[in-house]
Amino acid sequence: MKHLALGFGLLTLLVLNLPAATQQKTSDQAAVRATVTDYIEGYYTGDAARMEKSLHPHYLKHMIHGNVPMREKNGLQMVQEVRTNGNSDLPQAQRTEQISVLDVSGDIASAKLVTPHWVDYMTLSRSDGQWKILSVVQRIDD
Repeated sequence: MKHLALGFGLLTLLVLNLPAATQQKTSDQAAVRATVTDYIEGYYTGDAARMEKSLHPHYLKHMIHGNVPMREKNGLQMVQEVRTNGNSDLPQAQRTEQISVLDVSGDIASAKLVTPHWVDYMTLSRSDGQWKILSVVQRIDD
């Protein structure tokens, strides 16, 4: 009987905490999506400050483009590129994105960003309550 009561008590705690855990996961997913949105829309609009706020201090991007040797960019290079080049050369109709939050586990998350010309796989990290993009592996399609 003791074991039954203990099992019922544990089950009750799990059931009562489930809505809070689900709500936290939904909140984290929305925050991750907002960070990725700042990243891509900062790029599309030439808003270096918006992009910069999405990047982790240790940000690193690897670009894979057919037979071109793999290239890398750090956060400072990304922000400088956006600041120097201003708005993206892409026509407005091609400035689209599809963001998928693949997973959130504690203070790390993964996301996928699909645009008409490339796909980014991202790893994000939460620090001081804010999600930042830590790394990107980009496949360029054209």
